[in-house]
Amino acid sequence: MAPDYDVTVVGGGPAGTAAALALATRGRSVLLVHAPGGPPPVGEALPAAARMLLRDLGVADTVPGDGHLPCYGNRSTWGSARPASVDSIHDPYGPGWHLDRALFDHRMRQAAAAAGVDVREALVRPHACRLDGTWSLALEGRTVRCRRLVDATGRRAAIATTHGARRLVGDRLLALHLTLDPADAADRTTLVEAVPDGWWYSALLPDDRLLVAFFTDADLPAARGADRVRLRAALARTRHTAARAAGRRWPPGAAPRRAPAHVSRLDTVHGPGWIAAGDAAAAFDPLSSQGILTALYTGMRAGRAVHASLDGDTGALSRYAADVDAVVAAHLRNRHAYYGLERRWPHAEFWRRRHADAASAPFGPAPAGGFSAGAPGLGGPPPAVSGPPGA
Repeated sequence: MAPDYDVTVVGGGPAGTAAALALATRGRSVLLVHAPGGPPPVGEALPAAARMLLRDLGVADTVPGDGHLPCYGNRSTWGSARPASVDSIHDPYGPGWHLDRALFDHRMRQAAAAAGVDVREALVRPHACRLDGTWSLALEGRTVRCRRLVDATGRRAAIATTHGARRLVGDRLLALHLTLDPADAADRTTLVEAVPDGWWYSALLPDDRLLVAFFTDADLPAARGADRVRLRAALARTRHTAARAAGRRWPPGAAPRRAPAHVSRLDTVHGPGWIAAGDAAAAFDPLSSQGILTALYTGMRAGRAVHASLDGDTGALSRYAADVDAVVAAHLRNRHAYYGLERRWPHAEFWRRRHADAASAPFGPAPAGGFSAGAPGLGGPPPAVSGPPGA
């Protein structure tokens, strides 16, 4: 039977919508499926350089738009107890954003629909069948046929891992995060504070609440059994993060959420008839502040690669895989350099691991049962210290 679409994109976040836009603007018929409900997306930092990608996708005039907060700089205590800062006035692209992620993702889907993408809210079973070059997917109450699949399902990589790809991991980083109630505040910078067993991140959200997150390894005592009381006690031991959170009410009964934040990637980012983009292809340490930016980039590149392969370009998918490899390699080098700048606690296990890891440390298979339940990884800023560009 003839396919209903050229391409079905599974996942309606930044990577999926970028892929759908790249395909639709090249004349492809595209179905974009995003799952209903679920926890709200967590990552909120979008660097100013994203303006170039949004322009290339044709949505710079409508996305992000109103409803987000500009980010005027980054502050950190990293490698020294003395705070350092980087002001957005020195960025040629201007300030970045603290996003309302639900609003950002919604506008990206609206832009995709305006470009001709068929946007549907539905659950998709990852066990799609491929016969004679055509995929058959079971949606709620309907079977859809298409020529290619784009997996933009986040760290789960639900399509790719069901069809032969393996998830490889490079560390055990975990985020414990909580959003504190609104208060009068004019500070629109991000703040990173290194501590002996990890690091803290905080940022003001568009609704004036404060996102506070603690990053440590999932197997270290600081993460085991972490609850509201222990997280609050750990926050009180910080200096700058605690001062920023002072006077804000903790939501009654709210417990910190756990989110995987480890570096990971697929052993292959494409297979017969499918391609992975965004966190499904490779997920990075949130210290880089590149999660959403990289999702937009790999989504756009995956869409272009699929379009070219449908036109008969046999090398398009391999070139895309090489691009992902290059992005991962650059991230690992910069990540290693940045963690190497913090030397105040050389015998603390969290930092000892980061100092021992080589920039090209090999990935290994994901542990049985994964790392934790929760939302996708957070996006935070690079430390405001002299050193290499953002990881």
